[in-house]
Amino acid sequence: MIAPRRFLPSIPSLLALEAVDRLGAITAAAADLSLTHSAVSRQLNVLEEQLGVELLRRDGRGVALTDSGRDYARAARDCLHDLADASLRIRAAGARASLNLAIRPAFGMSWLAPRLQIYAARHPDISINLGTRLKPFDFAQERFDAAIHFGLRDWPGMCWLDLAGEEVIPCCAPALRPARTDDPQALLALPLLHLEGRPGAWEDWFAQQGSTVSRLRGMLFDQFSTLAEAAVLGFGVALLPRAIAGPEIGRGRLVAAFDRYAPMQGRYALVWPEARPPSRALAALIAQLSEDDAGKDGTRQDRARQDGV
Repeated sequence: MIAPRRFLPSIPSLLALEAVDRLGAITAAAADLSLTHSAVSRQLNVLEEQLGVELLRRDGRGVALTDSGRDYARAARDCLHDLADASLRIRAAGARASLNLAIRPAFGMSWLAPRLQIYAARHPDISINLGTRLKPFDFAQERFDAAIHFGLRDWPGMCWLDLAGEEVIPCCAPALRPARTDDPQALLALPLLHLEGRPGAWEDWFAQQGSTVSRLRGMLFDQFSTLAEAAVLGFGVALLPRAIAGPEIGRGRLVAAFDRYAPMQGRYALVWPEARPPSRALAALIAQLSEDDAGKDGTRQDRARQDGV
């Protein structure tokens, strides 16, 4: 239920308060909003009268927001951002329904994108919007219908649709390739590159090869794309998924520093809140991915490629 109208300030008043908080002066806020100084002051006075709380402290040198004013300005900024985002989405979609997905960039472009192309062809009345999220987030605070998650079932309150596993291989620039690519210990002599969202990935990989290692250090990256580019530039060895390693190896920019792929712990899944029934757009995607044999199998099509390893 929306609060009574007497508690809801006007958008011009919120814009005035946000601008004063951001710019530090009524004069600067007026210039930013293309208003006069008196118009901004009037909006702030109206807001204070409506709330019954002093938001600005006035002295001979100008004005400054009170603690309450700063707190309210931050809340106003969040609301204005949400409203602008919703307006942009509906303007882009027009009369069509929207499917808003949070994706992992590498998996989203390699595995999910072809399936979304089929989805778009089947549902021309639905607009697809994609955003990048690398970690679990609060669906109540984000405008997403669903998200692509990698790992174990460690996101509470979510419904899960299993999509695919992942295989990885150590890759490096040709000049860094070790003499033996069948000995995991040879990689310990090289700098190892790490992905922020996969803590312990190298330790898990070495454990799969029968080697126990700990406290592996090295450069840290937040996305596979920058991790792979650093490996190409010779900064070290990167543990890359097949979808990224294969094309780079095929182009000769990277070589395999070990002679085979290994499965990662965890899987990719489509997740959405248990407490929120799927929209028509999301339900259609869930149905399509559930029927997709490749989606259930995980990597069947990918394994058909040798990737030059």
